[in-house]
Amino acid sequence: MSNVAICILILRVMVSAAPAAQAEWTGVERVVAVGDVHGDYANFVSVLRSARLIDDKGRWVGGKAHLVQTGDLLDRGDESRKVMDLLMSLEKQAAKAGGQVHALIGNHEAMNLYGDLRYTTPGEFAAFRTGQSEEVRAAFWERSISGLPAPPAEADRKKWEAEHPLGWFEHRIEFGPKGKYGKWIRSHNAVVKINGSMYLHGGISPRFANVSVDQINATVAAELDDLSKLNDNSAVMAGDGPLWYRGMSQSENAASPEQVDQVLAAFGVKQIVVGHTPTPGAVMPRYGGKVLVIDVGLSAYYGTHPVCLVQEGDTVYAVHRGNKVLLPIGEAAADLTRYLKNTAALEPMGSALAQHLAEVEAALAKR
Repeated sequence: MSNVAICILILRVMVSAAPAAQAEWTGVERVVAVGDVHGDYANFVSVLRSARLIDDKGRWVGGKAHLVQTGDLLDRGDESRKVMDLLMSLEKQAAKAGGQVHALIGNHEAMNLYGDLRYTTPGEFAAFRTGQSEEVRAAFWERSISGLPAPPAEADRKKWEAEHPLGWFEHRIEFGPKGKYGKWIRSHNAVVKINGSMYLHGGISPRFANVSVDQINATVAAELDDLSKLNDNSAVMAGDGPLWYRGMSQSENAASPEQVDQVLAAFGVKQIVVGHTPTPGAVMPRYGGKVLVIDVGLSAYYGTHPVCLVQEGDTVYAVHRGNKVLLPIGEAAADLTRYLKNTAALEPMGSALAQHLAEVEAALAKR
């Protein structure tokens, strides 16, 4: 039996859709937004501390602030489970203090729900290993070969076990509709609006430009509750869907300024904050700051850049390696260059950000 078939066997348990979660807030004094974490617990904790949201013991001290994590907690790193457990705890602590934690659904959360495990590390599976994992795996092996005309070769079994390390099945069960992490992820939004800014993982393509936030969240929830609805054109899996679209974040095949303005107008927001597409190591304003890209490469996998976005009233800045750096919102190219110089100065010698700055300056010199 293939990995996909086994995932379907474990995960195909239908659940009724939960009531729509609140997706819009106003009057929030402080919003901290963190991009892709990818299983790097230590760097995630570091950036939350630098933003004054948690103390040295990992307890919420952010008061009424809102933390928005724009998805991709999972994959590529070994400590995704610790990251999720921390956020589960912070959700409760923040709510008691009058704040909020918004753990948005990214494409890697969705992939783990529907069984695309290409980027799940051995360490992530091992985090789910128990004293009964040998017996659990043996039972699934017997089930997978049941009905075969002849017993498989020992080499086939060893190959199958290598593809299903201890903890693999427990991982899949916990990400199922009734599992701890499956239920938790499915309870979240894909998009939220706070103080006139919209936050999501990928971006809004023309196909979704006239769909409301509530409709996007309802569609994503319905597809993840019933995996049979997933296909290459579904909101969860499509390249132009809100979990995958990169047009607002990249230079090639980028959205036009007119398209961005249309999205802002359609959703009634002044700014869109997205992750998903790694930057050279800093929060990157695009389209004059109408789009802020916050996948800074926080995790060790992407270079360890402890950076987050903070919005306090009309003031928008990055906490870049513990330092406050104002973002050039709606300002000229020279101001963007100044911002890049300030952030590059905080990076190690020869950083990707310094290289990016050199490219920007060279491009401006040709104008």
